[in-house]
Amino acid sequence: MREIFFEMSRIYFVFFLVSIYLVLDIYVFVAVKSLSESLSPAWRKTLWISYWVLSIGSLVGVLLYRQIDPKIFQNLRLYITTFFFVLFIGKLFTTVFLLLDDIRRGVTWLVNIFPFIEEDHSTSRSDFMQKSALIAGAIPIATMSFGVISGAHDYRVRKRVVYSPNLPKAFDGIRVAQISDIHTGSFFNKTAVEGGVDMLNAQKPDIAFFTGDLVNNRSEEAKDYLDVFKKVNAPLGVYSVMGNHDYGDYTEWSSEAAKQKDIKNIHEMHAYMGYDLLLNENRTLKVDGEEIAILGCENWGAGRFSKYGDMSKTIIGAEEKPYKILMSHDPSHWDAQIRQEYKDIDLMLAGHTHGMQFGIEIGDFRWSPVQYRYKQWADLYQAGNQSLYVNRGYGFIGYPGRIGILPEITILELKRSSIGV
Repeated sequence: MREIFFEMSRIYFVFFLVSIYLVLDIYVFVAVKSLSESLSPAWRKTLWISYWVLSIGSLVGVLLYRQIDPKIFQNLRLYITTFFFVLFIGKLFTTVFLLLDDIRRGVTWLVNIFPFIEEDHSTSRSDFMQKSALIAGAIPIATMSFGVISGAHDYRVRKRVVYSPNLPKAFDGIRVAQISDIHTGSFFNKTAVEGGVDMLNAQKPDIAFFTGDLVNNRSEEAKDYLDVFKKVNAPLGVYSVMGNHDYGDYTEWSSEAAKQKDIKNIHEMHAYMGYDLLLNENRTLKVDGEEIAILGCENWGAGRFSKYGDMSKTIIGAEEKPYKILMSHDPSHWDAQIRQEYKDIDLMLAGHTHGMQFGIEIGDFRWSPVQYRYKQWADLYQAGNQSLYVNRGYGFIGYPGRIGILPEITILELKRSSIGV
């Protein structure tokens, strides 16, 4: 009975969404039809048919989304949902402008019904507002399309210096590389992805870190990219942790055993790439007789996100090390637990937010809607002698592009000094 209820709820929800989409379609088409009256009959007919073919085609594609086998059509699902989303946002913007003009027309009509007010019969929708509405819809479509074509793989190397009085002299000036949120299941340009790895290696880091989310849902997504990321090279080692997407929590499994087998596959993939995967554990890094600790905590996120991480296990054996670097995928872990209970963690490396793949960065100014969910969402943060770096992500998920917040390769230089120098 419960299954029937949920299935009926899903059907009603889909019907509601389809109805909204079609209402937007008709509303926008009225403007398209009006503005195309000056075209020749042949061009006008071509435009109208093209409009409905694209609209209905994108809707049918989304409705049949679950019927598409991702193993056969690897990126088709991604293309369908992206096309639908981009069109939907464009039509939404167009509708807002048209609605504003219709409100103006309504007010004018109400004014005209009173006989003591001079009549104004200009209640038809203005060409100017219709053109403005279509331009308003075209701008997000063009911007989001550019974000897919260019922004998705426009890798940027971001360099920062992290100071700490606890850093041993032998490690003063060490160069640390970090990438995060690879999300291999979303990639569509292998050559560009390889180019990003080459950019990382060109920085010649001493040590490299990957802070989680190798896949979107399943280990099989990573198979075609293992040899690409295997090329990440650093003389003092490449270390990694799991991200929230690496546990298979966002997809359906035939059994719990199947899910656990997939997680084990993820572990083995890290080993194949030469990454030292830390699962609530730590390693000691020694240079010229001096030591620092590398800690790797499994995913721990505030709120609804999974809490597989266990810092009480992660830190065992590293308590006395003078300087500690913690890899923890979710930056909310820093305020929620690390700064409260583990004040001897000198540097935490995180990712997870992607900078929402949308925002503005000009010089030191940065803004993204994700900042209203995460206090620390991109770049370097400091509190006392503790530092946090949040990587903007190497890949993408959902929307297969980036607008303003570009994919990142982080290079941190660790310096022995006081915070803030």
